[in-house]
Amino acid sequence: MSQLTTRRVIARLFVTNEPETPPDAAGSIWRVGLIPISHPLAAANAIAAGPALWCTEWGTLFQDHNARRSGASSSTSHFSEKYLWLKDFLGVKPGTAKPLLRRESWYGDADAGQFGRPAAACLWGPVASTEHGIDTPHHPMAWANRAVLLADIVESVRLIEQDEVRAISRWLSLVEYVKKEILPRHGGRLVKSLGDGMLMDFADVRSAVSAAFAIQQASARDNTGVAPEQQILLRMGMEVSDVVVEPDDLHGRGVNLAARLMHLAGPGEVVISGHARDQLTPDLDADVEDLGDCYLRHVSEPVRAYRIGPPGPRPVIKPSRSMDEMKPTIAVVPFSPHHVPADRDIIGEVLADEVIRALSRSPDVSVISRLSTTVFRGRAVSVAEIGAILNADYVLSGAYSGDERNVMLDAELSDAKTGRILWTDRLRGSVADLLTGEQELVSRLVSEVSAAVIRRELQRSRAEPLPTLRAYTLMMGAIALLHRLSLRDFNEARTLLQALIDRGVRQPAPLAWLAKWHVLRVQQGWSEDERQDAYLAAEATKHALDMDPECSLALAVDGLVHTHFTKRHDIAMERFDQSIAAEPNNPLAWLLKGTLQAFMSRGDEAVENTQRATKLTPLDPHRYYYDSLAASAYLAAHDYRRALESAQRSLRANRKHTSTLRAMITAQWNLGLHDEARRTARELLQLDPMLTISRWQERNPSAPYPLGHDVAEALRQSGIPN
Repeated sequence: MSQLTTRRVIARLFVTNEPETPPDAAGSIWRVGLIPISHPLAAANAIAAGPALWCTEWGTLFQDHNARRSGASSSTSHFSEKYLWLKDFLGVKPGTAKPLLRRESWYGDADAGQFGRPAAACLWGPVASTEHGIDTPHHPMAWANRAVLLADIVESVRLIEQDEVRAISRWLSLVEYVKKEILPRHGGRLVKSLGDGMLMDFADVRSAVSAAFAIQQASARDNTGVAPEQQILLRMGMEVSDVVVEPDDLHGRGVNLAARLMHLAGPGEVVISGHARDQLTPDLDADVEDLGDCYLRHVSEPVRAYRIGPPGPRPVIKPSRSMDEMKPTIAVVPFSPHHVPADRDIIGEVLADEVIRALSRSPDVSVISRLSTTVFRGRAVSVAEIGAILNADYVLSGAYSGDERNVMLDAELSDAKTGRILWTDRLRGSVADLLTGEQELVSRLVSEVSAAVIRRELQRSRAEPLPTLRAYTLMMGAIALLHRLSLRDFNEARTLLQALIDRGVRQPAPLAWLAKWHVLRVQQGWSEDERQDAYLAAEATKHALDMDPECSLALAVDGLVHTHFTKRHDIAMERFDQSIAAEPNNPLAWLLKGTLQAFMSRGDEAVENTQRATKLTPLDPHRYYYDSLAASAYLAAHDYRRALESAQRSLRANRKHTSTLRAMITAQWNLGLHDEARRTARELLQLDPMLTISRWQERNPSAPYPLGHDVAEALRQSGIPN
């Protein structure tokens, strides 16, 4: 056995196409080679010419043939045991002719009977059927444990569209520099250039990480003096695993996972797997931030991922965003008095305090506390300085004047970074109302400020490259586009949500909104596969609640998914109650709970809860949605006049919501406005030409209840086909 005694041994197991009856092992179909190995690539040649050991049974015959062929000593029993272990490990049965679907590598001391994992490589060939029904290898494959690094250009298509020649020239220069300067220093290999990316492999993780940082630094140097919209920004992903090594390519799950991790990275970032992280020393090899369990596309289970940056005395990675940072931040500076007596200069602070209180209830923005902003009262400080000190995105400021009865406020909202004024207005109100809680001035101010922020973030989401956008810009832009309900805007909303999810932001809100996107897609009649949309919506809320089981938004949207797709109204009602328990002032939860009660023909409860939702967000920028679902509540309560008013108010804000048109038809028909109902039905069919009564009944939760019968009859009488 001395010829096979070594610290590292590699096994190759494959089906052969040699004669079915070997000279000394009748009926055997397996060929086994055992060779010493010092380097993975050396094995590819050695194993092809190595000893072939035929056997009809596992263990004993293998031992006998091994002794006869190799001239081994009586120590062969160790290999009999090891081979039996290998057979069990690979799950191969003797006398079978199935292709090998897994590869495992092992090493150890043959004589000592100690084998473990991983080895440098495990090699075998792919198989295909022959006319004899026996599988045959095409060509040898070399497996090696490698650190796989993938890099690509963020938004390469946009860069090439802007300046094709310059973008390609700069990229090719960077690739050449990486190939000749960086990779040789770190023991890396450029496997291939991918057009707008690079596939590289390394012998170990530390070398790969050092090379990744060097490539990002080279890219940053190349961007010096280049306009932001023309800079080449790289994102990278890394995994370490056994892969098939070819001269010009790599294959295997490790390559696929590196590609998925790359999509979690933002511009200039590197994201690695948990396996790669285990081979690094934080602070010494890299600055490491745990991204937690991340859901990757086409990967069934979440993957633990880490974002890394170069090591240094100070952290170089910004902490991942909290839920509050998924919304833009506003600093409300106390309003300055203008020709106001000294005894009334407190009005400015009262105004600011009430505005802060109102903004804190908004789902769209975060607001900095009054204690932090009061210090700027009376100081000559620029908007940019306030934004920098308070880490605010927007600054609301202004001046007020008036007498003991009335107050007039000149307010303006500015971009904290640029100082640009985004909105300004003059508002008037009563001092008595301000002090007693009847705050029409404050409500109007908050509504207009929120609308201005949404417009600005929507403008950013459409004008700037996706990877450069902040998380809240993607979120707000997506929500605004989703509620416009034009097909183009609707699809763009999904693009923004997916871009945010692909960053690996561990927050449930983007997933919850994506689930709602799928629900609305079916409701609008735009779905090409309603079952697929139902499945994707359920998966999105499941992942959202995995991240935060008490997220009020995710619970509410999960209730919406159960309302419309599973039709499990008991579960849906439970989700709405859980959402309200988590956040009692969540208007969406109250609205959707009231809508479910309407579907179930519980009209009085439905009206009560939808009215409560509207009171919680009286100036919501998506008020049409609240008015639309309120119309359904009034229908369930048989209050057709108010149902019609709510539907009309909703349609004035958004004419493309098909659910509102169905509610309007029902109200019109029951009020005897038959001609108007028929006109509305024709408008509905223009938006949803595939609509039929039967199709609506299949997908609408109210179909089996009295409300559903009422709606179906009104639609039928108004001209919707059966």
